Amino acid sequence: MLSKEKEFRSGLLGKTLGHSLSPQIHALLGNPDYTLFEKKEDEIEAFLSGDFDGINVTIPYKKAVMPYLTHIDAEAESIGSVNTVIRKNGALCGYNTDIYGFEKTLERANIAFEGKKILVLGSGGAAQTVLYAAKKHNGAAYVVSRSGELNYGNCLSLHPDAQIIVNTTPVGMYPNNGVSPISIEGFGSLEAVVDLIYNPQRTALLLEAERRGIKTASCLDMLFYQALRACEIFFDKSYDKKEAERLYRTFAADMRNIVLIGMPGSGKSTVGKLIAKKLGRQFIDTDGLIEQKYGISCAEIINNYGEAEFRARETEAVKAAGALTNAVIATGGGAPTVNANTDPIKQNSRIYYLDRAVSALATEGRPLSAGDLNALLKKRLPSYLALADGMIKVTDPENTAAAIIKEHYDENTCY
Repeated sequence: MLSKEKEFRSGLLGKTLGHSLSPQIHALLGNPDYTLFEKKEDEIEAFLSGDFDGINVTIPYKKAVMPYLTHIDAEAESIGSVNTVIRKNGALCGYNTDIYGFEKTLERANIAFEGKKILVLGSGGAAQTVLYAAKKHNGAAYVVSRSGELNYGNCLSLHPDAQIIVNTTPVGMYPNNGVSPISIEGFGSLEAVVDLIYNPQRTALLLEAERRGIKTASCLDMLFYQALRACEIFFDKSYDKKEAERLYRTFAADMRNIVLIGMPGSGKSTVGKLIAKKLGRQFIDTDGLIEQKYGISCAEIINNYGEAEFRARETEAVKAAGALTNAVIATGGGAPTVNANTDPIKQNSRIYYLDRAVSALATEGRPLSAGDLNALLKKRLPSYLALADGMIKVTDPENTAAAIIKEHYDENTCY
């Protein structure tokens, strides 16, 4: 962590910052006194002449701040946007650390631009960072926009041999999860898909690529590493590479939901509540969400309206829960068997299957557990194993919770 010889007044300048993760990241990086500065466009000039030592800048002001800066780093000038400003001897100096974060994203995912044909979805400010990276690393980039000559309707027919696709648009970003700017079906040479959206961590575009066996990269690490580079500029110090990686993995594990799947009565709610308490996270039970919304129990919904109606209501609850971050979520026993639930469960989560002996499963008040549980497990187990990132043998609740937390934050699994 960085040490500060004096108080350093820093923060983030933007228009709407309610969901910003920057204070959390900067605190992890050793800069806890990081403030959010929400300003209107006509307040920027006065703010920049005010009392701060260093700031980050986010949309829509990455270009707007540039006329007020005394010095702009060559890379930021080439990209055409500034996201980090520091006051040196009374003068404002601007930098772009987004490019560093984006290059770290590519590096960590083992994606190379060299000699590749790259489709850049979107033509806004974020696209300029990607275009600069493509030029810097000798890739051939083509901008796809809604109304340009190359657009979402014709990009496949004009560039079916694209090797990398990078989404720089907000399409699919929380709270509009589950939608994608394009489908990648038909891109037969596609090697990698990168999405600059970090919430959800796995957008619909990335999940489609995963299903097709194509390499993917979310930009949660871009968010982290651009902040790390900004801290290095603020404090004129460097992070050890291993320490930076450790901090990133901790951040990524914090952001990921812990989702518990398994048979009814396997202890998902009991264990989930313990994990949430130990980690200071929100606990969500998807069955509880259903009962809260409709005012009757899940058993009553099944008995009165049938399983199909219950599953439809369950999918609503799974989508709402899966869109969260840093939560602990217990799903219903049958939720993982429904295709419509798979992407919502996976998008922000690491998923743990609770493996408990059939003889130990609780059955009271569970209509779907009234029959042959061994047959039910045999039917559902392939879905559980296909979805799970880890399998935890259920013992007592305390030890089971501890095992899940240990695996979630293990350096080999937490990113």
